[in-house]
Parts: sequence; C-alpha cells; structure tokens
Amino acid sequence: MIAANNVTLRVGKKALFEDVNIKFTEGNCYGMIGANGAGKSTFLKILSGQLEPTNGDVTITPGQRLSFLEQDHFKYDSYPVLDTVIMGNARLYEIMKEKEALYAKEDFTDEDGIKASELEGEFAEMNGWEAETDAEQLLNGLGIEPELHYAQMADLTGSQKVKVLLARALFGNPDILLLDEPTNHLDLDAIEWLEEFLINFENTVIVVSHDRYFLNKVCTQIADIDYGKIQLYAGNYDFWFESSQLLVKQMKEANKKKEEKIKELQDFISRFSANASKSKQATSRKKALEKIQLDDIKPSSRKYPYIDFRPNREIGNDVLQVEGLTKTVDGVKILDNLSFTLGREDKVAFVGSNEQAITMLFKILTGEEEPDSGYYKWGVTTTQAYFPKDNTAEFDCDLTIADWLTQYSEIKDVTYVRGFLGRMLFAGEDGVKRVRVLSGGEKVRCLLSKMMISGANVLVLDEPTNHLDMESITALNNGLIKFPGVLLFTCHDHQFVQTTANRIMEILPNGALIDKMTTYDEYLASDEMARKRHVYTMTEEDN
Repeated sequence: MIAANNVTLRVGKKALFEDVNIKFTEGNCYGMIGANGAGKSTFLKILSGQLEPTNGDVTITPGQRLSFLEQDHFKYDSYPVLDTVIMGNARLYEIMKEKEALYAKEDFTDEDGIKASELEGEFAEMNGWEAETDAEQLLNGLGIEPELHYAQMADLTGSQKVKVLLARALFGNPDILLLDEPTNHLDLDAIEWLEEFLINFENTVIVVSHDRYFLNKVCTQIADIDYGKIQLYAGNYDFWFESSQLLVKQMKEANKKKEEKIKELQDFISRFSANASKSKQATSRKKALEKIQLDDIKPSSRKYPYIDFRPNREIGNDVLQVEGLTKTVDGVKILDNLSFTLGREDKVAFVGSNEQAITMLFKILTGEEEPDSGYYKWGVTTTQAYFPKDNTAEFDCDLTIADWLTQYSEIKDVTYVRGFLGRMLFAGEDGVKRVRVLSGGEKVRCLLSKMMISGANVLVLDEPTNHLDMESITALNNGLIKFPGVLLFTCHDHQFVQTTANRIMEILPNGALIDKMTTYDEYLASDEMARKRHVYTMTEEDN
C-alpha cells in the first residue's frame, strides 16, 4: 500500500496539488489521468520520492519495495543490458556484486567465508538464482532479441532502451509499480505483452498513459486529476468517462430543479411579504430559500482541439499504385518487392515491429527518399499531406507559429490562418511564440494545423499521437474517422488503429508485406501466428 497524506505542491505561487489524500492498495491497477499539465508525471515523482512535496508526505507499507520506470534513456549506457534489468531490484544486484568481489579475492579469509555464506542465504531468499532467467523472460516478452541481452546499453536504439528500462521496472515482482507512459515507443506486440503482464500482476500498479485501450484493458480504478485534487473512480477509463459525464448531468439536472424551486419561493416572498395574513408563510419560505445550495459545477480543465480535415477536391478512383518497391538500408533489405493498390475509401494502418521499414515507405511515397527498384504512382486527383515521425527539420527556424503556418496556406490572411491555430488551442498571444521553442505536443498540433490547412485528400501520418495528451488523441481519432479521403498511417494506440483503419498492412522483418482488408482486431485474431513469425514466406493468397 502507498498513500499520499495532505500532499501539497506549489510551483511559485501556483498550487499544482492542494491537500491531496489518496490511498493505493494491493491488487489494483490505477490509471492516472488528467489534462495536459495537470501534474500526472509530477505526482508519480512525488510518490516515488524523486520530488519532495511542499507539504504532506507519502507513506509505504514497511518492507515493501517500490519500482518505477526510468525516463533517462542514457543513465545506464555504461552497463550491460541484463545487468540493467536486474538492477531494478537494487538489493539483489548489490548482493550479486558483493559476492563476485568476495569470490574474486586472492586472500579469501574465514571472515570472507562467513560474509559470503550470509550473502548466499539472502540471495537464495530473493530467488537470486532465477534472476538472469527472469530478466531474460522479460526482455524476450518485450521483443529484445537474445543476442542483445549481453550487449551494452549504449549500443541499443532508443526504442530498445525504452523496452529494457521497462523490463527493469517490472523485474523482481515489486510491491508497488509506478509506470509513466510505459507504452511510448513500444510496438503493438510489446504493448499486448505488457497488457497481459499487468492484468496478471497481483500487487499495486499506478500508471500514466494516453492510450485509452491500454487503460481500459489493465485498470481497475481511475485516479482523475483536476483542479489540484485527485478523485478515485472504480472501473476502467470508459467507465470513468461515462460515470463522470453522468455525474455532471445529474448535478445540472439537480441544479435546474433547485433553480425552479428558488424562483417559486422568490415569487411567493415578493408577492406576500407585505401581506400580514401571509407573513408567517413568507418568513418560512425565506428560511427554506436560504437552505437551498446549488451544486458547484466546475467545467473540466480538459481542452479538446477541433480537428477537421476537409479536402479541397474529391478524390477519384485511381489513388495509388505501388509496384515492386525495394529498399536496402545499411546492407539490410527493409522493403522487398512491395506491391499494392489503394482505393478511394481505404484507410490503411501499417502495424508490426518493423518501424524503420514503415517510415522508409512513407518517405518514399512522399518523395523524401528514392527506392532502389520499383515505382509508385499517385492518381491525378490526389494531393498528399505528410506527418513525419521526426519533425526536427520542420521547426528549425525562427518563425512565429502564425508566420510558420502562413507559409503553407494558399490564403495569406492572418485571421484565416489564426482560425486554424485557434482550433488547435493556440489562442491569442500563442501565435507569436517561436516554433523553435515549442514543446513536443505543441509541434504536433502545429503539424496537424498544417495538414488541415493544406486541404489534401490523402493523409500520410507516421506516429501522429506521440506527445499528444488524451484529449488531443481523441480529437485526432474522431477527425480521421470522419475524414472523407484516403489514409496511410502507423500508430501504437490500439483503439486509434481499431476505430480508424479498414485495411491492415504489416511489413515483416524480411521486408515482405501482409495486406488484409479487415479491422485491426480481426487481423490480430486471424493472423496471430503469422504475425509472430520472424520469417514469413509470402503466398499467392497473401498477395
């Protein structure tokens, strides 16, 4: 059990949290939600001891071990992968190193023998002999290949480091597990594995995530942060959403009835307060009026952008033809003879672990890269807008947000351009902020503004939900569902993929393609075994 007792955190004059009292108990997985900037990650840092509150304290059941997901991807670069995972249980790792040092001594004494015996006993009690096997199982489950288990952390890619750090947090069955955005940079297979792990985890979990499907799958309770307070709701994310909406509706209906009663009492008092025969009744109604208190209904601090992609031109039947696309990068063939044709109603989700291949395909189709062989041809009625995974180059300038977006607009009117920025929550003076200093989420909202203002009828999006809060993801999801054009996209948000795509493509590690006209859930069910093969031989039926 872990509890926050009268926790207050002030940043300058602003109170991010005010007298928060909340208890997290064993056997529950708590999803911590709230508007962007509400303090979700900050509260996890308070619980983990990384940040001291201004007032109040955090208590943990004596003897329980707390583990949290590290956010510094370079912290363990000097360590081997397997060691990094085992370090998730600091005491166990300390014993392992003490033992190694003792047994390596040339002048091993009787005292050393006694110490080694004590360490061996503690090591056995902590299931130390299973440590490497347990660590390897976690790494395998998250998709880290066995040949990387003894590599240095510094030699891993960014996404591989994220998986290792997640395995480190999960290692050793911690009593309390704190996870801040654990699905970020995970492929859908790894997310699915993590879901099953947490569903079967019997201790306390507190997780911050923008993935609605993930929260629905693993959470038993929702901790909602709003106005510096945290309110607990039983159930998963969807149940929280429905119950919170219902609560507001009920409060509004109750207030309406109270307002009607207030008006009725006020009318009686104004009519009969001067009437001697009615004075007692008027006085009685005055007392009744004083007792009526309207419920204080604060609007949620959450803000939803308005995302609406409106093509300037209706798309024709000929959209895209791809024939024999092949591409090799650093001696590895990542695209191998890809061929497919898109129709005017296709919304294609590219899934699977071969993210480099997906990004390369998108770059080829948008003209940023050239294939080694093969060709592609866009239909004459098509216009494309591209959302790149790496947007660094897009914002490498000193333009203001308004000027940056204006350069992509056919209509150069300031009011027109600011209308698109306003939809994406850039209000008033935000338009004069320099794009170079924007946060990750702000840059994504700028790119979505650029895509909206383009009027394109084909959208190509490479991980558009990265850096977005729950409200923006929901708005983008809804905007793409109703988009009347063609989509090619990749995304790690299960619900986003399931509700948006009507066609699934997976580029396998050998560069071959699986192409199915189906929803994502149906694809997972029908091709479960084929998806998980590392080598896949394409058949005529799959083509």
